[in-house]
Order: sequence, then structure tokens, then C-alpha cells
Amino acid sequence: MAESDESIPLQQEKTTSRGSTIFQGFRALGLYSNHLPHVLRYHRKHREFYLVTSVGRAFHTFNVNKLGIVAVSNAVPQDITCLAADRMLVFASHGTLLQAFARNKEVVHTYVGHNAEIHLLQPFGDHVVSVDKDNILIIWDVQSEEEYLQLNFDKNVFAVSAIMHPSTYVNKILLGSRQGSLQLWNVKSNKLLFTFQGWESGVTVLQQAPAVDVVAVGLVSGQIIVHNIKFDETLMKFQQDWGPITAITFRTDGHPVMAAGSPVGHIGLWNLEEKRLIIQMRDAHFSAIAGMTFVHGEPLLVTNGADNAIRVWIFDGPGGGGRLLRLRMGHSAPPTKIRYHGNNGEQILSAGQDSTLQSFSTVHERFNKSLGRGSINKKKSKKKGLQYDTLKLPPIITFASEAARQSDWDGIIACHQGYLTCTTWNYQKTSMGAHKLRPERFDKNIPLNVYAAAVDLTSCGNFALIGLSTGEVDVYNIQSGIHRGHFGNDKAHKGAVRGIAVDGLNQLAVTAGGDGLIKCWKFKTKDLVHITELSSPSSIIHLHRDSGMLGIACDDFCICVFDMETRKIVRKFSGHQGKINDMAFSPDGRWLITASMDCCIKVWDLPSGCLIDCFLLDSAAVSITMSPTGDFLASSHVDDLGIYLWSNTSLFRLVSLRPLPADYQPSVVMLPGTCPVQDVITTDDTEEAPDEMIEYDSPEQLEEQLVTLSSLPESRWKNLLNLDVIKKRNKPKEPPKVPKSAPFFIPTIPGLVPRFAATEQENTQQSKVVNLGILAQKSSFYIQLEEALSNQTYDCPVKTLKEMGPSGIDSELRGLAPDDGGSVKVMQSFLRMVGAILDSNRDFELAQAYLALFLKLHLRTISSEPTLLDELSKLSSQLETTWTHLQTLFNQSLCVLNYMKSALL
Repeated sequence: MAESDESIPLQQEKTTSRGSTIFQGFRALGLYSNHLPHVLRYHRKHREFYLVTSVGRAFHTFNVNKLGIVAVSNAVPQDITCLAADRMLVFASHGTLLQAFARNKEVVHTYVGHNAEIHLLQPFGDHVVSVDKDNILIIWDVQSEEEYLQLNFDKNVFAVSAIMHPSTYVNKILLGSRQGSLQLWNVKSNKLLFTFQGWESGVTVLQQAPAVDVVAVGLVSGQIIVHNIKFDETLMKFQQDWGPITAITFRTDGHPVMAAGSPVGHIGLWNLEEKRLIIQMRDAHFSAIAGMTFVHGEPLLVTNGADNAIRVWIFDGPGGGGRLLRLRMGHSAPPTKIRYHGNNGEQILSAGQDSTLQSFSTVHERFNKSLGRGSINKKKSKKKGLQYDTLKLPPIITFASEAARQSDWDGIIACHQGYLTCTTWNYQKTSMGAHKLRPERFDKNIPLNVYAAAVDLTSCGNFALIGLSTGEVDVYNIQSGIHRGHFGNDKAHKGAVRGIAVDGLNQLAVTAGGDGLIKCWKFKTKDLVHITELSSPSSIIHLHRDSGMLGIACDDFCICVFDMETRKIVRKFSGHQGKINDMAFSPDGRWLITASMDCCIKVWDLPSGCLIDCFLLDSAAVSITMSPTGDFLASSHVDDLGIYLWSNTSLFRLVSLRPLPADYQPSVVMLPGTCPVQDVITTDDTEEAPDEMIEYDSPEQLEEQLVTLSSLPESRWKNLLNLDVIKKRNKPKEPPKVPKSAPFFIPTIPGLVPRFAATEQENTQQSKVVNLGILAQKSSFYIQLEEALSNQTYDCPVKTLKEMGPSGIDSELRGLAPDDGGSVKVMQSFLRMVGAILDSNRDFELAQAYLALFLKLHLRTISSEPTLLDELSKLSSQLETTWTHLQTLFNQSLCVLNYMKSALL
């Protein structure tokens, strides 16, 4: 049962749940920029420019050279409201706090003092200036985090809307206001030096020009004023007709060009010498231009906007206009559906509410693709421009893709919201396909409220199936776009088609309708084979082609699993408290993962029929998809532009999957990259860990009736019988050669005059006569066997053998024979030791190896001694009993295993 995180008691959440057992947040895809202006920095050591953009609660750092991401900052508790940077630090404000980040990642300073949200930042030498929405300006000392100066302004007289530090103006800052006036302040002496009357319009942007004393002022009226603040003289004025000025920047590579941004995404380029408009770069972004910066000394313009895009333009052509050089773009509106494309698990297809279809790479951003925006007529759309395109198609609500024949023809089919015609897309060409599929019976007259509701592609990539809201299901050849038939005499379902799926061999097609029926059809003949009635109409279906399991989400928030082979419902799950948005199977078909509007993602184990994982999110998942390789689960969420990857931790660590209780309360898991920094709560060491975190400590022996193997490596016992062969094989072919004697040198003493060193006489000489006193007649193992014969305890000799290597064990067993200094009593004791090991049901393979070597070495001696023969007959019967017991256990285990492999779910 899913509940909001506010209704879960703190103690209960702490003891009953620790987030997801299987999935762990990895990273976000498709997030590049938001409405905040970017910051451009120059790294002197790397001699490279870096771009910093905000993506919500964190900021990303890209290199301008290739637009590759180089760093992702730690997340902050709230969305970032303002960004700025100096030579060493990046400053980001969220709420009333201002923080400084080092190395583009770690928070090193926090400045506390504002009572309202900060909306303006300006680094200023060893200080940083921040302005909040209460019109309070505070100057902070960067290193000490202390407040240097505070200025309060009356909102009705001077509401600060822009801030800038003029070049060469020591200790001075220039402030712009919504009323239109400007003020120049000396922050060291805390004095107002001059007030500029303004131009009867609010100031939106202040930008330093390449010339000293010259400042460009952007106004709400769309005017750009190039003003000399030293003499209070306006040098030139420009007017844009696209609304307020959002950004201004100047070229510094020798061309007197100024660029200005607008709220509709257009960019105007102005020649400052001739005082005229050079060119208009229309539709540079789909939304307002948030930030613009010319790279210092280069003909490169970097722009970002709220459309989740970063663009780098180069000015190398005639006419003064820029062409797009590099691009990083995600969805400008939240994704509606995501699916992995292909079998390598490296590309995710995503359809968004911005009517675009894009492909995001899980490996690197340079492999991302944009297949474009759907349009009724591409040629007319390009002429009109994307901003004013009246021929664009509605957003894609569902699609299907196959990589089998994508190099030959279109491999993607999509249906659009409330639209009858389905479009095809070509992944290789990254564009819309050649066909628009629509039944011919609707060519002359299209009834109202008739639209395509579900699509699917066959695994061979040749046929597309389209289900309509009227209950009809049509089949098309996707190569030619020719209609190849339909299911049913008139309609496949009485209600709208909710889902279509075809098995991996194109034998069966299954359709789900709003009439609550699941129908199975022969794909080739289009004949109805089977009908199953559900307790509630289905909303979506998802087929795992390898196992033939069909997941069905019903309108009553239940999930059914339908077996295509037996055509029966084999599992039924309940527990979601909202509409189920999407489903995904694990690659092996063992798990069914569901996401619903109750913000829960649940993992169901099909063989056991149990819920094994559940976790809550801040926002409901709209669509989920599992990688074909099983390494990632991808999800898209309500009102979120990103695609989030969750790593499958069961692939790289031991995960204990236990059925969750009926009253399990899931805990909230933050999305990857948006997790707020939380203080670590230290707990008492004596506190007991929850049940799911206790590590299992295996005992030395599980049960007395079970046979337990030793933990010794195989090299200690497996080659005992072949030790003589190994020694013979490893014997050197030639005797070792004596190394050549080194040249004779007389040692000398260092100094100006060389002198020979006196040779030291060694008084201690080692005797070459072997000390016979150190040789023991009986080894410790031999003595332990003699003692064990009287006390019947064989733990010590077994432990001694375990510590020996193969050669040591071989020499010890050879020494047990009477001919080599042993005795029959000790050999009898060894056989009893083997019997004791078999009685304990431990170290079973060691007993077999030791006994085999013993019989190989002393078989003739044993056959001539009646005592040893009696002992060996007892051991033989004991071995036979043990092997019979083992064979019974093996047969039982194999029987259960074969049943589990062949039995149906």
C-alpha cells in the first residue's frame, strides 16, 4: 500500500524500509539547461573555456571545445535560482542561501544572511555581491564568509533588476532598476557616486562593452542603449521588436558586433560602427534566450535557453550570420514514452510533448540523435519556420521500434495524440519516414474522435499493427506502406484498442480492448483463436517475446500476467493505488516492473508471485523501460525533462530478494542527480540493524545429515594421486649451469688519493657437518596419529593435514609404512581418522583424496595385514552407506530442478 512520505512515521520509516533493494540511482540523461543564464569560464592551466549551466538542483560543466560534460556538481536542497563564477569558484544560490563550489562539484563556502530568495549575483574580486527579492544587497567576503556591506533599497523607488562591475572601475558596481534608472556605487566607501536617469523603461541587462567606460543597457521596451557612463552620454540606440532584451554580448575578435537575445528565441546582430542591423538569427532557440556569450578572441557564440538546449554558433561565413557548430539538446517538454532501441542497451528512444522524437545514448552525449519534430508537410514547415509551424503533428503518445531492418527501411512507427494517421521514422537517417499510415476507408470522410491508440512492430521489422479508437486493428507493410489486412470481420473489439503485441515468431497477435477482452489472433490468417475476459478493462499491455508472458494493467489498478502458450492468466498482482502508467520486464522475464500514478515503482517476481521491491519517488513515473542487457532501468517523470537511469545492483553485488510484507511502507528515493545533501545521523553502535540488513554467517556445518565440503582450494587435494606424474613432468631437462665468475676487483677507499681497502676476516665459519640432533625421528603428524589411537580424537591430525601442501601430505603418508619407519598401528589409526571424517559428514572431498593416496601407496602392505583388512572393510561399508545417502539427495534435487525448469508459471 503506497502512501505519501508525510504519513509515514519517522521511526517506522527508519526500521521498515531503506529504499530500493534492487535499483540504485545512477544519473540523468537529456538535461542540459534551464531558464538561468550560463556562465563562461576560462581555465588558465588547461587553456580552455568551460561552460556552466543549471539543470535544477545541480549544475553541469561542459567544455566549449566539444561540448562534452566534464563535471556534475553535488545537488542542493532546492532549485538553483542564480549562477555566477570567478576564476576559482562557482557561486550558486538556492532560496535564501548562497554557496560557493570548488572543482565544479564540492561546496566550500556557505553565506547565510538573506531573508528572501536571491535573484542576482556578481563576483567582485575577493568579494561577491548578492541581491534578494526584498531589494537587499549584501557584499560578502568570499573566504571568511562574513558580511562586508549591506545596502537596502526602496522597491518603489529603485528595485534592483541588473548588476555589473564596470571594467577598470575600482571598488565600483553599477546597478539597474525596474524603474529605468541606474546607480553607480563605491562599495568601499559606501557612497552613491552617480545616478543615471534612464530611458523610461525597466532595465533587464547590463553588459560591459569592449571599450572602457561603455556599457550596453537592455530595456523592457526592446531598446538597447550603448551608454558612456563616464560622461553620461548615450552613444547609440537600437530597437528590437521581439520584446524585452534577455541577453547582450560583444564580439572581441576584431569585429564591432553586438548580439542581443529575445524572449521568442531570436537573436539580433548589430554593427556598432555602421549602427545598423546586420542579420537576424531567427529560431535560435525554441524558447527565450537565457544567456549569450561570445568566446573571448574567437568567432564563437555560446547560447542557452529554457528549451533545454546549448548551442555553439560560429561566424565564419559571408553576411555576418552564424551557423550552428555544436549542439546539446534534450526535450523542451516532458517525455511521454521511452523505450530502449536495439539489443545493445546503449540507446533510448524518447518521445516528448514537444512533438519531437529523440535518441539518448547511455554511453556518451556525442551519440545522441534528434529525429526531429513530426510534421504533416516537412517542406512547408521548413519555409514557415519551427516557431510558426501550423503543420506540426501532435505529441507522440506511443511508438514501437525494431532494429532488424532499420538499415533497409523505416524501423519506428508512432501514433500521435488524437490523430488518426500514424507516422514512420527512420533511425539511420534521423528523420521522419516515407509513409504516413492511415486506413483508406477514412480518406474521404474522417469521423470525429477517431484516432490511432496503439501500435506495434513485428520482430522481423516488416509489418506494423495499428489499433484505432473504434476497435479496428489494421496491418501494414512498413516497407511499402501497403495495407495488408485487418483483424476481425468488422472490428477486433467493441471498445477502443488499448494495446497490441505480436510474438517473436509472428505466429500469434494479441489485442486488448476497452471492452475488457484479451483476444489472440493468428497473425497470417487473421483468424480469432482465443478470447479471455478480464474483470476490468485493460489500460496497457506489454509482451516479453522470449518467454511469451504478457503483462496487462487493468483500470482497477491490478496487474495480470497472461501466458501466450497456454492462453491463461497465470499471475495476478494488486497493490497500486493509482493508474498504472507503464510496465517493463527484466531481460530473463523473471521480474515485472510497474510504475503508477501513486509515485511507486514495484518489482514483482513471476515464479514466486511475490512483491520483492518497492520504492517511492517525488513525482510519478510516466514511462519506464528495462535495458536488454539488464544493467539499467530508465524512467521519465511528470513535469520533468530528464530521463533517469537506475543501475541494477543485483548484477554486481549480492542482493537478498525476500517477499515484502503486505503492510510494507516504501520509503522515498530521490531522483539521480537531484538528491539533496543530508547530514549523516550517527546512531548508537548497540542499535540492532533491521532484518534485511543482517548478513548471514554460514556455520561450519548446516545440518548433521548433510555432507559438507571443506573450504580448502582444489590445489591442496585434487592432484594428490597425480603428484608423481607432475614431479616427473616438472623435472628439469638439464642440470643448472654455474654462472660465470665476475671480474676480480680490489676494493678501494674513496678519496683524493686512491688506497686499497683491508679485507675483513670472517671469524665465524659455518660447519659443513650436519647436526644430527635437529633431525626428529617422528613427525608431529605421526605422533598425533599415535595419540589418537588411544584417545579416539582425530581433530589434531586432520587439522595438520589441512595445513600441508600436496608434497608434504605425500611424504607424511609414505612415512606411515613399516618399511619407511612407520608401523601397522599408525596405519590403522590413519584409516580410523578417515572413518571419523566420514562420520562427521565434514571435509568429504578431503577424506576421499587422502584415502585414495593411502591405498595407492600402501595397497600391498594392507593386503598382507589382517588388522588393516578388517579396518578397511569397515571403512568400505561406511563409504557405501554415505554414497547411497548422497545419491538420494542428488536425485531429489535434480527432480525438483527439472520440474522448476519445465513447469509453467
